[in-house]
Amino acid sequence: MSRKPRKTAYRATSRAAAQKAAKVATTLPNSLSPDDVPVRIARALEAIAAHLSAASPAPDATRSFADADAFVWHPNGRLSEVKQVSRVDLFLLKGIERMRDILIENTERFAKALPANNALLWGARGMGKSSLVKAAHATINLERKPADRLKLIEIHREDIESLPALMELLRASAFRFIVFCDDLSFDGNDASYKSLKAVLEGGIEGRPDNVILYATSNRRHLLAREMIENERSTAINPGEAVEEKVSLSDRFGLWLGFHRCSQDEYLAMVKGYCGHFGIKTDEEELEREALEWSTTRGSRSGRVAWQFVQELAGRLGVRLGGK
Repeated sequence: MSRKPRKTAYRATSRAAAQKAAKVATTLPNSLSPDDVPVRIARALEAIAAHLSAASPAPDATRSFADADAFVWHPNGRLSEVKQVSRVDLFLLKGIERMRDILIENTERFAKALPANNALLWGARGMGKSSLVKAAHATINLERKPADRLKLIEIHREDIESLPALMELLRASAFRFIVFCDDLSFDGNDASYKSLKAVLEGGIEGRPDNVILYATSNRRHLLAREMIENERSTAINPGEAVEEKVSLSDRFGLWLGFHRCSQDEYLAMVKGYCGHFGIKTDEEELEREALEWSTTRGSRSGRVAWQFVQELAGRLGVRLGGK
C-alpha cells in the first residue's frame, strides 16, 4: 500500500522531466542533421538533470547552525557561514550610549526567551547603526554556552521577498536568531515590502518565537519621500494609500533614532579609537587634524572618525590589529 504513492510521484516527476526535455528538444534549430542527433540527446539529458535538481529538496541548513554564530542568507535557500564578523567592540561606539543600552536590553531579553521587540535603527549615515547591531550580538554571546548563543543572519535588501522562506527554515530550529537587514528602504513601485509586513505582523504564521528582526535605514518610514507623494497624488483615497506603506515602520516595536554627532562626540570617537589601537600623538595636533578631516568630508560621524584613524595609523606605521 505504501509503495504506490511513491511510485506515482516518481512517475509524475519522470513524466514532467520528459515533457521538459521534449520542449527543449523542439526549440532546437530544425537545421540539425542526423549527425547532430547526439547533440539533441545531450541537451535533453542536461534539461532532465537540471529539472530533477531543481525538484529535489534543499539540504537541511539547520544542521550547520551549531558550526558558526553568523550567516548570510541566499534566496536559493542556502545559508553561508561567516567565521569572522566585521565589527567593532561595543565600548568603541561613542555618542550613542542611550540607543546602545536600549538595544542591549532588548537583545538580552530575547536571548532569555522573554518578550522583545523587532527594532528599526534609523537616522544619520555613519553613526554606528549596523555596528551597534553586530556589537550587541557579540556582547550577548560573550558568556553564553554554545547551545545558548544567538545566531546572526544577514539578509540583503534585494532578497526581502524570500524572507518568508527563511522564517520557515528558522522556525524548526532550537536556536534563537537575529535576522538583520542593513540599509533597508523601498523605492519606486517596489512591492517586496509586503513580504516584510507579513512577517513582522499580520501574516497567518507571523514571526517565529525564536526570531527577532533588526533593520537599519536612513529613513524613518523606509520609503522615499517622492514615493509617498506619488501615492498621495495618484490614489483615489490618498490617506489610505500612504497609510499602507507608512505603516510598515509602525510594525517595528522599537525605534532607535541616530542623529549627527557634536564636535565633542566626534573627537571622543577619534580618541577612543586611538587609545584602543595604541596610536600615540600630540592631543592638540590630533584634534586639529581630526576636525580638518571632518571638514573636508562635510560631516562628523563615527564612520568619518574611523576613516581618519585609519589614515593617521597608516601615516604613523601603526597596524590596526583585530579590526
